[in-house]
Amino acid sequence: MFQSRPAVGVQLLNAPRLEIDIKRIEHNTRILVGELQTHGIGVTGVTKASLGRSDIANALLRAGALRLGDSRIENLETMRGAGVTAAMSLIRSPMPSQVHRVVRVADTSFNTEIEVIKQLSLAARSAGRRHNVVLMIELGDLREGLMPIDVETTVRHILRLPNIKLAGLGTNLACRSGVVPNARNMTELSMIVNRVEATFKIKFDIVSGGNSANLDWAMSAENTGRINDLRLGESVLLGREPLNRTPIPGLYTNAITLVAEVIESKLKPTLPTGTLAQSAFGEQSAKIDRGTVAQSILAIGRQDIDLPGLTAPAGIKVLDASSDHLMVTSAHCLRIGTEIAFQIDYSTLLRTMTSPFVHKVLAEAKPRGWGTEKVWREAG
Repeated sequence: MFQSRPAVGVQLLNAPRLEIDIKRIEHNTRILVGELQTHGIGVTGVTKASLGRSDIANALLRAGALRLGDSRIENLETMRGAGVTAAMSLIRSPMPSQVHRVVRVADTSFNTEIEVIKQLSLAARSAGRRHNVVLMIELGDLREGLMPIDVETTVRHILRLPNIKLAGLGTNLACRSGVVPNARNMTELSMIVNRVEATFKIKFDIVSGGNSANLDWAMSAENTGRINDLRLGESVLLGREPLNRTPIPGLYTNAITLVAEVIESKLKPTLPTGTLAQSAFGEQSAKIDRGTVAQSILAIGRQDIDLPGLTAPAGIKVLDASSDHLMVTSAHCLRIGTEIAFQIDYSTLLRTMTSPFVHKVLAEAKPRGWGTEKVWREAG
């Protein structure tokens, strides 16, 4: 939808902004937690796309997430500082320069290098703590993970380290190469788990099968094997599965919306004039002449968004963007100050949440007499 700015006396909000409906995020999480429980799988709520916001973290926990996971130690520290006491996992291999921060803040870290785990051991010993490690295995997507042939040798080294507990094994698919989680690769993970447990006479607490891309497999599998954890971020925040970005039945796809404001609106030609070179982003113009159109500029740009990640409302078409300007077209020139609400994908969510120039507002319960409109407050 798009609309003019509200009249004087009605709630005014800064733009651009993300409108975050915590109750819808909680709903999405609760639905997925319930469905996965029937398959023997728990949920790690991933907070990296929300920049470690404690309000979103607490919504995930209220809805039944067993623990929180983030790829940045800074986000885990933010949540700890805000009083979040849940179990937390660093789901990217720690940097050696941060091992002391990791053992202080994270209960668990996902690892692939024995040298890093040795440093975690030293840091944990120095801090008088015991740190849990999940060892990640490469199963085809070619991001992080040991090759399966190297797992047992690495496990043998880990079990000798003081102040380290090998809590489990895991894998990650679909993020780099788009490899689909399926019966073959998930069965392979379960087989590795069984073999390692039998060889070393241990029992793993966590077998983390992957992320939101695993949902189709998990919901349809007759047997999920040893997998007892999935790390969910995109599905609970945006209500979509990452393989094809299709909406998940029963979930909200508009729990988070991006709103931007029109700052220019004019009739302009669709073809540039003059000698053309590269744009500011190294692109060559390949535009088609569609004559004169009603072009509006919104006060947001590529510093804040990933352009392909925007879905405009009906009647609005996204044309292009520079670092600070987003160009759209519509049937008629839009009024200055008109606000346009976009649906966003995961990549744009990451950028907008990280951008200090995009305000974050939370939905609140409506005071009596406010009608059907949501009430929003600026988030800290």
